[in-house]
Amino acid sequence: MAERGPVQLTGVHATSALGRGAEAQLAGVLAGSPAFGPVGRFDTGFRRVDAAATLPDVGDLAAELAEAVDAACADAGLDATRRAGTALLLALHGGVGVPELATALAQRSGLGGGTRAYTTACVSATSAVADAAALVGRGDLERAVVAAGYLVEPDQYALFDTGRALATDGAVRPFSAGRTGLLLGDGVAAVVLERADRARRPLADLLGWGRAGDAFHPCQPEPTGRGLARATHAALDRAGLRPEAIGYVNANATGTGGSDASEAAALRAVFGAATPPVSSTKALHGHALEASGLLELVVTVLVLRHGKLPVNAGWRGPDPDCPVDVILDAPRPAATRHALTLNAAFGGANTALLVGAA
Repeated sequence: MAERGPVQLTGVHATSALGRGAEAQLAGVLAGSPAFGPVGRFDTGFRRVDAAATLPDVGDLAAELAEAVDAACADAGLDATRRAGTALLLALHGGVGVPELATALAQRSGLGGGTRAYTTACVSATSAVADAAALVGRGDLERAVVAAGYLVEPDQYALFDTGRALATDGAVRPFSAGRTGLLLGDGVAAVVLERADRARRPLADLLGWGRAGDAFHPCQPEPTGRGLARATHAALDRAGLRPEAIGYVNANATGTGGSDASEAAALRAVFGAATPPVSSTKALHGHALEASGLLELVVTVLVLRHGKLPVNAGWRGPDPDCPVDVILDAPRPAATRHALTLNAAFGGANTALLVGAA
């Protein structure tokens, strides 16, 4: 069945080390102060790096997800009857029990429209959003909640530290000269997607989405950024927009050498020499792995509605391999109502989501 209706985001909620709730995320990214500090949640004494962006009062992941889903549903004005027909698409780190957790979360939140679980690394949440948008847009679902969560824990921390991917200077510096790597961060988010003719409280239009694979290397990004460029073109085509309509890109940029350069190449391939204003909010709230894409979607919607674009924190100077229009020094006014948020994952998976302020 063909897609037949525009899709809108009608409720959002997010928690990160910037604070709890959408307003805390907006205030945090516009303040431009990174939330990284020493890890107190577990022992890092034998690690190369001791820094992450963590909330001091975080609960267990199931409880945090339930809070996020309830808050997003309340933001969308969903009563018990409307929740009963709402599906849940949940993005989490893979492992035993993820489908069962999705079922339990749906039951706890009164969502009776079925569940799906996504465990595709750092594009888990954005893949779920793309699927939800397609299902809602063509009428297979009345509405859907997409939720995602990651709380900094010792196993993934050890993996990234052992792989020498963590920033050794305690700061994430996307697209910058002298960048040394990424840092992990807590992230729990939920959004409600509805067809425009059903939406009561539209926050943003989800206009386009795209997905593409590199098939290049298990861990390293394809240097020319061809997969991310294809995903971006697909999102633009679905939205019926030309590249010059985009006024902001919330980049995947993790602060790692090859990944940032590859993404810069992708942006140049899509937009040419005059790229839109670009920043990566991972420099502020950290990399929330499977939940990053949803946290960054929420942030992108909020800054677009507010009309100010966040700075690219951690900047030390230009890198000739990253010739993009990086937002520096202070938030920049948004020139258009359209923005992209990009994500990439190990294995060469790439996603692009295109939103417009409602």
